Amino acid sequence: MSDSTGEAAAIAAAAPATEATAAAGAAGSAARGPAGATVATTVVAYEEGKVERRSDLLAAEEPLEMRISAEEGGRRVRHSVAVTMRTPGHDFELAAGFCLSEGIVAARDAIWSIAYCREADEPNVVDVNLRPGVPFDPGRFSRNVYTTSSCGVCGKTSIDLVRSVCPARPVGRERISREVLTSLPETLRRAQPVFARTGGLHASGLFDAAGRLLLRHEDVGRHNALDKVIGALLLEGALPASDRLLLVSGRASFELVQKALAAGIPVLAAVGAPSSLAAELAREFGLTLVGFLRDGRFNVYAGEERIG
Repeated sequence: MSDSTGEAAAIAAAAPATEATAAAGAAGSAARGPAGATVATTVVAYEEGKVERRSDLLAAEEPLEMRISAEEGGRRVRHSVAVTMRTPGHDFELAAGFCLSEGIVAARDAIWSIAYCREADEPNVVDVNLRPGVPFDPGRFSRNVYTTSSCGVCGKTSIDLVRSVCPARPVGRERISREVLTSLPETLRRAQPVFARTGGLHASGLFDAAGRLLLRHEDVGRHNALDKVIGALLLEGALPASDRLLLVSGRASFELVQKALAAGIPVLAAVGAPSSLAAELAREFGLTLVGFLRDGRFNVYAGEERIG
């Protein structure tokens, strides 16, 4: 089980020497661990009539700006496409997963390199450099999208976008037993070190049909936690992730179903409720959607044929 491929893996071998050097330096420091994932603070605790001043840990939250660099008219142009509030660490996986789920890239080889912005000289701006010839439409991101853990899109236009980004239905040949499903929340919970210390993070975990945890990420934003998982798979060349299943710690929104579909993952389970549009999207694209997976029970909202 791993929580990262290491951000250094995000650097394409064919990247220019200067880009690769800058990215490798940034990745080397980031890959040592989720530095900055927690922040120490002091709290005044009230419990059973007692008042105590003590130290505590909070889940870190900082903005990350994602930029896309692409060739336009024979020169390389950089565009700011999104700002998200995230837990620092595994930023390259987050950026790669965002690019896949937003339809900016369709495969690993579309990414030339990923690096922290040298001009900004700080780890809260990431540049994703697309290979020459990879098309990019900056008009889709002209508003410099600000994403949060609760933002969302809905309606027919959004589903039409998913159709263009995820033209193939996910492949899931293995049936998932009910016993395996009900064991997943506890397995994921035991693999959440920062949540155990702070209680303030979402998690996404990737499992096989036997219930083995293959990959997990934590983040203050549930969309970011899933993007980090998907980005790690993309950078490993492990997509589409057929016969795998995802468990997310919150509710199952339209965006999380969209991200699972973009990664070719056939089963998405959530400890909370799905939205109506999430269930509609899952049914249309043949994804198995499970909600309220906790305390030994669950509901299946789409794709019950994959549940044994």
